[in-house]
Amino acid sequence: MLPVSGHQPCLERTRSTPSKATDSLLLDRKSSFNSLNSSTFQQPYLSLHHPRAVLFLSLLCLQVVFFIVARSLPISLSFPRGRHHFPAPLTASVPAAASTDADECSSGRVYVYELPNFFNRELIEQCDNLNPWGSRCDALVNDGLGPPATGLDGLVPREVAPAWFWTDQFVLEIIFHNRMLKHRCRTTEPERARGFYIPFYAGLAVGKYLWTNFTAADRDRHCGMMLRWVQEQEYFKRSDGWDHFISMARITWDFRRSKDDDWGSSCIYLPGMRNITRLLIERNPWDYFDVGVPYPTGFHPRSDSDVIAWQEHVRTRHRNTLFCFAGATRRAIKNDFRGLLLDQCRDAGDSCRAVNCAGSKCLNGTSAILETFLDSKFCLQPRGDSFTRRSIFDCLVAGSIPVFFWKRTAYFQYEWFLPKEKESYSVYIDRNEVKNGTLIKEVLERFSDEDIRKMREKVIEYIPKFVYTMKGEGLEGYKDAFDVAIDEVMRRFKEQEEWGFKWL
Repeated sequence: MLPVSGHQPCLERTRSTPSKATDSLLLDRKSSFNSLNSSTFQQPYLSLHHPRAVLFLSLLCLQVVFFIVARSLPISLSFPRGRHHFPAPLTASVPAAASTDADECSSGRVYVYELPNFFNRELIEQCDNLNPWGSRCDALVNDGLGPPATGLDGLVPREVAPAWFWTDQFVLEIIFHNRMLKHRCRTTEPERARGFYIPFYAGLAVGKYLWTNFTAADRDRHCGMMLRWVQEQEYFKRSDGWDHFISMARITWDFRRSKDDDWGSSCIYLPGMRNITRLLIERNPWDYFDVGVPYPTGFHPRSDSDVIAWQEHVRTRHRNTLFCFAGATRRAIKNDFRGLLLDQCRDAGDSCRAVNCAGSKCLNGTSAILETFLDSKFCLQPRGDSFTRRSIFDCLVAGSIPVFFWKRTAYFQYEWFLPKEKESYSVYIDRNEVKNGTLIKEVLERFSDEDIRKMREKVIEYIPKFVYTMKGEGLEGYKDAFDVAIDEVMRRFKEQEEWGFKWL
């Protein structure tokens, strides 16, 4: 049974004097005008002799003067042409230019903790021992991108082929760590930082202990040691962790064990983790500190030109199939929904194409999956072993329109990365309607060619936000999934600091 509740933060406005107890979810906005015992309020409020009335009129006059002067200034409001207006990142690992502070780092700088190698680098060095079934060394090469993809002739433009890898879905921590070390807003001076990144490979650390006869203490050991180390740091003590963040390369439920005999680690429930923002490939929608970020896919553009070439490729690709499904049945599950989808796909004839992913055939992507998504207008995306699945992003990167059956599969997961208008890029069919006889083929046939073109164009527009570039400093004209995640985390920290919030 998966837990459905997370840590819900209480917000309290920091202030110098104590106030009466109120609902902890509301802000206590105490105003100086509420002090009715002050002699100032003994005078009529609208009297010109009232000092606050004089102050109000003075400020009003200043605003009028400022408005008149501002209208007379020759201010130009010209904007650069083109679809993308992101500033070009600096090449230095730790940039210090004033223009960077003002523009790209307006939400503040990030300090990367130098954790003992036990928590990250040594885990990679022990890649032969991270999985009870075999080595993971191949999956961790090329800074976590995995081995170069092969067998893509005719599917991928030749000039883009070097940007494709067979990337493991559980390498988010390595990707984020490498990118953070070269991030344009990184600082090596913690006193200058607004955010603090903890480069702990939580997913790699626990993976070995999930499947065999290890104890709960084994599954919690690395995370518990890391948290004890972090809690001794000066800047963690200052904020109790509310300005700290971490990437965790598994779904949130792998870190939410509530009983010793249950699945996974209890990392998220351990002392010290409560206020740390967590970037995960699947979040708990009811936990503010969980943030869903895209699963790594096989496409890691080296430059803006790779992005543009790939977008044009999927835009002009001729798609012969109405819809497709890549997956496998879950025979142990009664009334398995995936089995129902495969039945509908088979009955749809040439309108549907299926890829059998039984066993580990589709583990890190295959040319068969890519070809299927490239040739299909829509791709069916039921929940995976949990509510999400990597296939969602494989589908989107291929320019296919996703069809969802659970809102928690994407809509409640990846708000920072997907268009706000759900119907602009996806189709939602309630799973119960399908179980009660609704034919997916008939639903999708109702969309006109123009409807499909507009939806696909929206998917293509957002492709940069679904991928992780292989360029350490990031792309120049686009923000990839990493950039979006860091920008939003830092914006959140800035707002919390400016508004004077603290987490209890």
